[in-house]
Amino acid sequence: MSTLQQRIAGSADFQFKKGDWDGFLTLGTNNLANMVILPAILIGTFHFAPQIVFGRILPGLALTLLVGMGTFVYFAVRLAAAEGRKDVTALPYGISTPVMFVYLFGIMGPVYFATNDPLLAYRIGLGAAFLGGLIEMSGALVGPWLERITPRAGMLGTIAGVAIVWIAMVPSAIVFANPVIGLPALFVVLLGLIGRYRFPLRLPAGLVAISLGVFLGFFTGDSSIRFDETGFYPPIPVLGDLWIGLRLIFSRPEILAVVIPIEIYNFIETMGNVESAKSAGDSYDVRKCQLVDGLGTCVGALFGSPFPTTVHIGHPAYKQMGSRTGYALATGAFLFLASLVGRYAFQATPAAYGVAVAFALVPHIADLLKKQLDGALLEVLQGGSATPDLMARLADHQGVYLQSYGLLSKGAIITGLLWGSILAFLIDRDLRKAMLFSLLASFLSLIGLIHADKIGLSLSPIALGYLVLTGLLGVFHLSESRQARIDEEQATDTVTRKKLQVEVAGGP
Repeated sequence: MSTLQQRIAGSADFQFKKGDWDGFLTLGTNNLANMVILPAILIGTFHFAPQIVFGRILPGLALTLLVGMGTFVYFAVRLAAAEGRKDVTALPYGISTPVMFVYLFGIMGPVYFATNDPLLAYRIGLGAAFLGGLIEMSGALVGPWLERITPRAGMLGTIAGVAIVWIAMVPSAIVFANPVIGLPALFVVLLGLIGRYRFPLRLPAGLVAISLGVFLGFFTGDSSIRFDETGFYPPIPVLGDLWIGLRLIFSRPEILAVVIPIEIYNFIETMGNVESAKSAGDSYDVRKCQLVDGLGTCVGALFGSPFPTTVHIGHPAYKQMGSRTGYALATGAFLFLASLVGRYAFQATPAAYGVAVAFALVPHIADLLKKQLDGALLEVLQGGSATPDLMARLADHQGVYLQSYGLLSKGAIITGLLWGSILAFLIDRDLRKAMLFSLLASFLSLIGLIHADKIGLSLSPIALGYLVLTGLLGVFHLSESRQARIDEEQATDTVTRKKLQVEVAGGP
């Protein structure tokens, strides 16, 4: 056997290393969080039938993830064989979160709100996803040229708009609809992703937030276990629905105006993510990766999923964790098996704090929405008022959380200051100050200066939510302080041992 053949035989194998467990928890949680969000929005806001969500969308999406991640594992094994290395990390792959929200609220949502027909919205979503997959594949041909002539700021600017309006505003409104559960879970995610806090057992922030939300939900009685949608749901082709969706979509050019730019962004983002993998030492063929992205999205649409998939950002981080190929395939297999069972002012600010400023904008945007919606309702009702029943129906049937926008808008200037400060302290890893500001937010909510119609003492759920958040930050602060003491003691012991070794070595 030649030297090259020996290198290939010793390298081209599937690997599950210790670091693959960390990678699996991170990538799996990222995708699982999206697969938990989807049923909540599709069923709760767009009134999709559970049979469609659990019987078609999730199995089709999981099939795409399994096939796509398996393909990227194959690419990694081939690369390891060609270069005679054992440290090759497979590209992370999964649901594109920004694109998912665009498909939810920029494509399917408007169709549902205009027609009140969830099946029509679903079919058009399938058609949009299939066309989006074809556009993703076209990136293999036109991607490099388009990237050269299109300013990156232009591409990312529209995505930033989507992020602020839909990924920030809508979930924030849902959080304030149940703040005792939502606020602590939200800031746990921010603590992990922005503050870089290390949770016990190296659990990812998303998994901790989901677990915390489930615990608080059962503790408050707002959550329960349901088995009525439990069953075996294998992926099945939905060619009829897809064909109807494709026919309908060409009669709605406004949908194409959404699909085309977001998918162009998608394949350009894949190019950037593959390039970052190259900088970390793993050089993949970007055109093949774009083809896998697009083909995976098309396969997903054929089997019932209206949501695109793509190469995720973060390959260098997975490589630094020690992840190789096992984490990707384990994630795909886990999500596939799980889906078979039904379930339910920036320029003036230092760059590191840009996200804190963005987060501080949310209450002000809510204030604008509340004032405009109040004015529109006043005209429609001709002097009437938005009753609690009307606001509940707006939230359930139209996805308009008017009451939550109102709560966010009360004291928006103070709320924005508090939120921005808490997040800035998380960035600085100063949990004690973050805890103090969270406690201040709870007190101001308690006396009615924020999130209230009038000043006065009232133990509202929002005040309780901030109080729970304060307690959690306190626990994390104590845990971090304890770990710091342990690290200091270990460092001191190491220095002492080295001194003793030097003294012994220099003795008679």
